[in-house]
Amino acid sequence: MTKRRLISTGSPMEKLAGYSRAVVQGDFVHVSGTTGFDYSTMVMPEGAATQTRNALETIKKALGDADSCLEDVVRGRYYLANSDDVDEVFAVLGEYFGDIRPAATMVICGLVSPDMLVEIEVTAQKQS
Repeated sequence: MTKRRLISTGSPMEKLAGYSRAVVQGDFVHVSGTTGFDYSTMVMPEGAATQTRNALETIKKALGDADSCLEDVVRGRYYLANSDDVDEVFAVLGEYFGDIRPAATMVICGLVSPDMLVEIEVTAQKQS
């Protein structure tokens, strides 16, 4: 049986809300929903493109910590608070996933906080 490994950003929210940034199980890395929070400034920036880019950079780091990478992503789920932001978010997603092209779903929905415009979760399968 493969041992489960938890990946943390060190955020106190992980313990408080009972989640890990990512969980490694076998060849799979499951990355939790990730918002555009900027951990270097400890603020949520304005703008869907900036939040998308920040979320993807946090995801990229979590994948790296799990001995994986963006190229291993097989599934993406994108949650947007506002349908007006779709084109802006698509542009950034294309920069990161244009050649990788994982299976993906985008949903327009309410997010936990009104300043959150984007939340992204991914599943990656490590390549042999």
